[in-house]
Amino acid sequence: MQDSSPDRSPAEGSVLRGTNQSGMRDHNERLVLSLVRQNGALPKSDIARMTGLSAQTVSVIMRGLEDEGLLERGEPVRGRVGQPSIPMSLAAEGAFFFGLKLGRRSADLVLTDFRGRLRAARRKVYRYPTPDAVVGFVRDAAPALAGELPPALRGRIMGMGVAMPFQLWNWVSVLGVPQEEMDAWRFRDLGAELGAITGLPVYVQNDATSACGAELIFGTGERPKDFLYFYFGTFIGGGLVMNGQLYLGRTGNAAAVGSIQVPAPGGGTRRLIDLASMSVLAEAMEAAGEGSDHLWSQHDRWEVSSAVLEPWLDQAAGALAHATLAAAALLEIEAVLIDGWMPVSVRAEMVRRTQGALLGLDLAGIEPPMIREGTVGADARALGAAAIPLSQRYLIDQNVAVREG
Repeated sequence: MQDSSPDRSPAEGSVLRGTNQSGMRDHNERLVLSLVRQNGALPKSDIARMTGLSAQTVSVIMRGLEDEGLLERGEPVRGRVGQPSIPMSLAAEGAFFFGLKLGRRSADLVLTDFRGRLRAARRKVYRYPTPDAVVGFVRDAAPALAGELPPALRGRIMGMGVAMPFQLWNWVSVLGVPQEEMDAWRFRDLGAELGAITGLPVYVQNDATSACGAELIFGTGERPKDFLYFYFGTFIGGGLVMNGQLYLGRTGNAAAVGSIQVPAPGGGTRRLIDLASMSVLAEAMEAAGEGSDHLWSQHDRWEVSSAVLEPWLDQAAGALAHATLAAAALLEIEAVLIDGWMPVSVRAEMVRRTQGALLGLDLAGIEPPMIREGTVGADARALGAAAIPLSQRYLIDQNVAVREG
């Protein structure tokens, strides 16, 4: 397939159509792959109906994608009349992608297959990120991850996505690190450096936006067409999906939810990031004499007392409810999805409390969105990073506001 930027993402009932003109072969291939990713295994008759392409055109496209190893045949489904239909699904080993999550306390490098399944991963925990540490980590980890694939498949690694906070040098006071160390990020082109190391196209995107992209592309269950997404990391971040598309904004920093002003305990307002981040929980734990380092090294079990956790949950949920109300008033979103680097039980409780707090606000004139759990989980940022090159190369339009190194 050619690596170009197509039009819009398809959906059932969408006005997006395929074209039978030969010059749009790449567009049509992306369209077919997008439909199969959204809907699961599909026979060519369904794809022809959904796209408006002729049966012959669809047959040629699907045969080509099968020959490239991107689609694979399922078992024939026999109907009452005519030839059995053969559903085609994504071939897991059709392509592989690196995803680098660069966080304020840790970095994760993952290798995913074409279906978005995690095939291998490496992690580095640090006090704060520096360009040299991150580049060195990838230089060592990328060959090790590639080496876990059979030799015949290593040439199918098609790109690397990087999910990282923008303007890291502005977080010095919060992280408590030397300004000169973080200023190094101003002058380094991470995408170019990692591209030189790996020999792959590298795309850089905001970390919370990438987590939202993982939910959009790899999420399970019903996907709302319009939703606001919150991800709990060291600092809370977010993403926005409108009409089934990840909305990136002019500079790629849309849905910077951490800056939303919400009511603060005791009066006045504060930023959402100051009330609903994991760093706030960690500070409360340390003040209570409870170690918080394990929060950054693993996510499935928190060792925190109820006396610390309960107030943080209430505070964060109340802040999320106010941020949700502001977003719903402006955008008329269908749902809010909450995920993060946290145990599933904590995520479920955060959703429950946020829903309750939202319903306690003045909702006159507002249709309150559904508050739901995200479905990707703690690894959403790294998986979302891997989804960037997948989208750039094989799917219809992701608004292409990422920087290529």
